[in-house]
Amino acid sequence: MDFSTLSQPVKRALTEMGFTTPTPIQKEAIPYALEGYDILGQAATGTGKTAAFGIPTVERVRRGGGTQALILTPTRELALQVRDQLKAIGRYKGVKAFAFYGGTSVQKNLEVIDRFNPEVVIGTPGRIKDLIDRGVLDLSGVKVLTLDEADVMLDMGFIEDIEYIISKTPSSRQTFLFSATIPRSVERLARKHMRRNYKFIKVSSDELKPQIEEVIIDIESSRHRFRELERVLRQHRDDKIIVFVKTKRDARDISVELKRRGFKVVSLHGDMTQRQRENSLKLFKEDKVRVIVATDVASRGLDIRDVSLVINYHIPEEPERYIHRIGRTGRIGRAGKAMSFIAPEDKRFFARISKLKRNYQVA
Repeated sequence: MDFSTLSQPVKRALTEMGFTTPTPIQKEAIPYALEGYDILGQAATGTGKTAAFGIPTVERVRRGGGTQALILTPTRELALQVRDQLKAIGRYKGVKAFAFYGGTSVQKNLEVIDRFNPEVVIGTPGRIKDLIDRGVLDLSGVKVLTLDEADVMLDMGFIEDIEYIISKTPSSRQTFLFSATIPRSVERLARKHMRRNYKFIKVSSDELKPQIEEVIIDIESSRHRFRELERVLRQHRDDKIIVFVKTKRDARDISVELKRRGFKVVSLHGDMTQRQRENSLKLFKEDKVRVIVATDVASRGLDIRDVSLVINYHIPEEPERYIHRIGRTGRIGRAGKAMSFIAPEDKRFFARISKLKRNYQVA
């Protein structure tokens, strides 16, 4: 499959976006999607999965036909990224794509829906459910439903909202479900809401593993984490780095201390306002700072190009979060490195991570 079979407006948009050759997930998923199949795709962010569901979504919707596509994402940051890509893909078809998520004005959301009646709606489950309950978001005309980062949404406890939202869409819809890992909860969701002849598409571990070099750094105790972090950051002063920590307080305190020691750094965590979070990401994406210290809010689907190093300052207790964290580097063929600080108390958690990687063969 190549992009030559797509409609002229979509091909023109992809050319301007610099899309010349489909990535593996796009090559496998798009033809089946265009034929009308439901898709269960296992692929990490950074493999081109947004376009894998975004291209067939734009091809299916009709300008001026009301809301015909709904894309659910776990976080507002991912919702914005998906919106931007769908807007770019649908530019020459005149497709309107808008994102709705918590932390923004509900009244403004209502005004956008009333004024623009977007063909593609992207949002987090809580805000989408709220808009449905207010009677302003009608999903009866949805042709395509996408659950992006499904494993993360389930891990965050969104299952009831997701089930409710799905119940408001037509049973005749086409469903795309994309996930970095396929735990049993995702399998159950797929069996329940996708047609029996759905296609399961997986980006093989061989295509992903060479992109990310994983390095384990043993430390004597947790007291030595910051000293090791400073050493690594000084060795990689020219790299773009995400440091993942356990708590919001860790993100604040570590970023403050790093600034005191001369590093250009910002933090990203759940206690920040939406504007503060967007400003941190803007500074990082524009290379005005080289280091961002983040809680797992930043691991869920953020597409930040040219991140060369991810540091697990703290090992996550949930193995799936490790997969999402290291997926911030090694994007679509680029080389990347992930370092993990392992104190004695971390070894049992890392053993669970190693087991998950064997079971799911995810790089």
